[in-house]
Amino acid sequence: MARQVPLKNVRNIGIMAHIDAGKTTVSERILYYTGRSHKIGEVHDGAATMDWMIQEQERGITITSAATTCMWKDHMISLIDTPGHVDFTMEVERSLRVLDGAIALFCAVGGVQPQSETVWHQSERYEVPKIAFVNKMDRIGADFFDVVDGITNQLGANAVPVVIPIGASETFTGVVDLITMKALIFNEDSKGAEWDEVEIPADLIESAKEWRNNLVEKCAEQDEAMMEKYFAEGDLTETELWTILRKATCSRQVVPVYCGSAFKNKGVQQVLDGVIKLLPAPNEIPPIICTKNPANQRKVDDNEVFSALAFKIMSDKHMGKLTYIRLYSGTMEAGTTIWNSTQQKKQRIGRLLRMHANRQEAIDMAVAGDIVAVAGLTETKTGDTLCTQDNEIHLEAMEFPAPVISISIKPESKADNEKLGEALHRLADEDPTFTVSFDQETSETIISGMGELHLEIIVDRLRREFGVVAEVGRPEVAYRETATTASNGSYKHSKQSGGRGQYGHVVLSLEPRNPGEGFEFVNAVVGGRIPQEYIPSCEKGVIQALTAGPFAGYPVVDMKVTLTDGSYHDVDSSDFAFQIAARQGFKELFLKGNPELLEPVMSIEVTTPDEFMGAVNGTICQRRGRIEAMDERGGMKIVKGMVPLSEMFGYSNTIRSLTQGRASFSMTFEHYEAVPFSIAEDVVKKRREAGKVR
Repeated sequence: MARQVPLKNVRNIGIMAHIDAGKTTVSERILYYTGRSHKIGEVHDGAATMDWMIQEQERGITITSAATTCMWKDHMISLIDTPGHVDFTMEVERSLRVLDGAIALFCAVGGVQPQSETVWHQSERYEVPKIAFVNKMDRIGADFFDVVDGITNQLGANAVPVVIPIGASETFTGVVDLITMKALIFNEDSKGAEWDEVEIPADLIESAKEWRNNLVEKCAEQDEAMMEKYFAEGDLTETELWTILRKATCSRQVVPVYCGSAFKNKGVQQVLDGVIKLLPAPNEIPPIICTKNPANQRKVDDNEVFSALAFKIMSDKHMGKLTYIRLYSGTMEAGTTIWNSTQQKKQRIGRLLRMHANRQEAIDMAVAGDIVAVAGLTETKTGDTLCTQDNEIHLEAMEFPAPVISISIKPESKADNEKLGEALHRLADEDPTFTVSFDQETSETIISGMGELHLEIIVDRLRREFGVVAEVGRPEVAYRETATTASNGSYKHSKQSGGRGQYGHVVLSLEPRNPGEGFEFVNAVVGGRIPQEYIPSCEKGVIQALTAGPFAGYPVVDMKVTLTDGSYHDVDSSDFAFQIAARQGFKELFLKGNPELLEPVMSIEVTTPDEFMGAVNGTICQRRGRIEAMDERGGMKIVKGMVPLSEMFGYSNTIRSLTQGRASFSMTFEHYEAVPFSIAEDVVKKRREAGKVR
């Protein structure tokens, strides 16, 4: 099968934003205008095409990233609609890893909100070019230019408007195109599909000229020849502006800004034009590089050797396990065998599918630049590289945040026990930020995730998709523990009970590291005091001790452990003996190093009417929080602060009842910090009473 769309006409893009900025509404308009759907599905009706999960339809939020493909002016656009809620930030992370460009969506009233910053920084980490769309211009309090300032000042981006609005809130009727210097007045009866191109209204001419000059200046700055022409002639042509804008957008030097109201069907088609004119095609991104051998590079080309990245796993009740992949080079056919270089295993491709949310279209072949789903890759996990065995490559994997909240879970009936285990395994396979563990001491199954909503959705999916009704415990914070002072000492494991005994002797020193630096093991043994073959066993023993610390049974972080000396026995020493010695030695020394408990601290932003501001501030302070800034946006007060996660359970109900349902808040994990001694003492006591400290 030959390529149907030239590579230069392919765009792989995502829509990213803070929750409630209108991502799914914009996606629905894109599907409608491109002919992919013939009816606009609304989020508030639970009828949005891209929000296909029943949990998404009931809550009116996006939970999982949904992919689709559509055509616009002879260009094929692969579109991924990502969630905005912080609990599902992993979905944004893995989508941005494989995309070539993105539409960054901002609410014209809310501006740059906390999750806007989070997803922006995620996209910068993967060097994703972006265009911005200021949505909800029809809302009371909409301020396009304030949002442009926010993108510039808060996100550090070179925001360059290519349109400016005509009116705002109820008077928003269209936009001024700064490149053609024409006004586009949207036809209310055509669902945004038609507009009238007229002269710029008299009261906007001066503003339009000012912003046109800004656009031309920003473009001229990107090219010396154009700068000279601009100084000589005072302007640039339309063609020159588009050429420079495209080059500067692809190199992330500028962020073109559009505006509109997706709900009122205004401005989305101009953004679609911006996608194909400004964002890069797959063959315009730099070649992909092998992490193990940087000289091994692949261009995005059908004729290159095959390579792809698995970025998402999904359970389908009809097809089983579906693996979403981004094909970077070469081609891939259904029924062939490929090589998973991460797992070092052969995998057979069952079926190739082009996805439209949860609907599938079977295809025979995928080509470079495609985003498709594959059935049959049973051993493949999120972040695995797929390639050919004789020309192996390892692509950069993805990093996911550690879970911050846990609950115990058990099935209501013994008959559901096996079903629960299988269901949790499949859900953990889908979602790298969802983990499952079994506590041997208490015989409890523990599930951990990114927040209360995340785990609530998991439990709901267990019931609806897998038919498992489960009892859940009270949410628990995922604390960490660390030592605050250095310590050193030795531990000898010696056991003799007839026959071969056990002997392992280690001398260790422990030092705290700076927050976020993680664990480091150093072998400083000289003169063969411990044979070289037992050194890995010592490290393994220490790592085992790190998983459940001796202070409160939580994972230990940010420690440097140095193995300085020891001794062995010719007959009785073994890997197992040195593992035990290192593990027990670490535990003893850790408790001597003044251990402390660390708790996750969340960045919180509350948006509230002025009359409730005092009460909102009080709720933050009562929860051991600290207020860091207060602002005003769109007639509402914004309170920003830091609050320990352990104090935030049930906060949504508190804030709702306190403000008559008129305030909203968002939380983002910020960092770990030490728990006050009195609280830590109480946590440790309860853990010991529950038998969770070994």
